[in-house]
Amino acid sequence: MTTTYTSYRLITADLTKSLERVSAQPDVARETEYYLSKIGSIKTLDDFFADSRLYNYAMKAHGLEDMAYAKAFMRKVLAEGIDSDDAFANKLADGRYKALVESLNFARHGEAATAFERAQKGVAEKYTRQTLEQKAGEENTGVRLALYFQRMAPTIANGYEIIADEALSSVVRTVLQLPAEFAAADVDRQADAYEAAIDFKDFQDPQKIAEFLDRFTALWEIDNSSDGYDPLAVFGASSGYGISPDLLLTINNLKLGGR
Repeated sequence: MTTTYTSYRLITADLTKSLERVSAQPDVARETEYYLSKIGSIKTLDDFFADSRLYNYAMKAHGLEDMAYAKAFMRKVLAEGIDSDDAFANKLADGRYKALVESLNFARHGEAATAFERAQKGVAEKYTRQTLEQKAGEENTGVRLALYFQRMAPTIANGYEIIADEALSSVVRTVLQLPAEFAAADVDRQADAYEAAIDFKDFQDPQKIAEFLDRFTALWEIDNSSDGYDPLAVFGASSGYGISPDLLLTINNLKLGGR
């Protein structure tokens, strides 16, 4: 049986080839070909929403497939853009909506919004990556979480951004060996704990992200395996992401409702 760590490493050892294999799959190639052949002719939001195939492709590319039904909501996101602090997308904690607007910024560029590379090849690349992550998740949820974290980690600036994204939270809680109950603690205290345990500047370094995810995939395997296998033995007992006694005491107090 292939472990979470091994599966993740097999995919990321040559990520370019892994993505090429996904993009060559008939269903992915077919949808991508359609998107690229049509998106340049889309000039308005009405055009975009009228073509459900295009719309669904863009939504999946940005990890918003589950929100595809909410067209009125998504129209508001795209119509208001991101240039104003009061824009709808800027008020949403979930950064995926802002990313969608950045790809298809009708509010800023009007009819030219779909002419940019980010609206064409950029969206196609996002679609392929999303598909890679989803297919990996069909075999192992931990691998999907690791791939998602690898993609998102460089954008994380503070503890609140982790709290706002359950997938990121799941990875970080696993690495820091926090109980599930920690997610119910006061938001400010959660953020403080994450910021005390992690230097987010590390996530600008691919090697440090890799080390973080080595530990995640190993711990995930322990928590989700029934065979007693201990993949952490591969890395030894030490880790750059351990919990200090002071932080552990703080977390204990959070669990017990202390201050």
